[in-house]
Amino acid sequence: MTGGSLDWPGLMRAGMRGLGLRPAEFWALTPAELALMLGVEASNPPLTRARLREMAARWPDRGTAPGADPERTTMEGEDDGSGRL
Repeated sequence: MTGGSLDWPGLMRAGMRGLGLRPAEFWALTPAELALMLGVEASNPPLTRARLREMAARWPDRGTAPGADPERTTMEGEDDGSGRL
């Protein structure tokens, strides 16, 4: 999309040449159906540390892994101030 409009020639090439759709089949599709057929999926935003914490609070693990420190609240790779990696 450029300037708020769809790239109709590009979409038509992808649908008719790439997918082998006949014109009537192409024009009968919704944009969502065409995107699905082309393998274009709605992407989820990247998983940030804040989102991971939110998910961990919502769906906590049951129990603690053997040898894990249950008091450790920082995530892997996060600076906890101890100087450890």
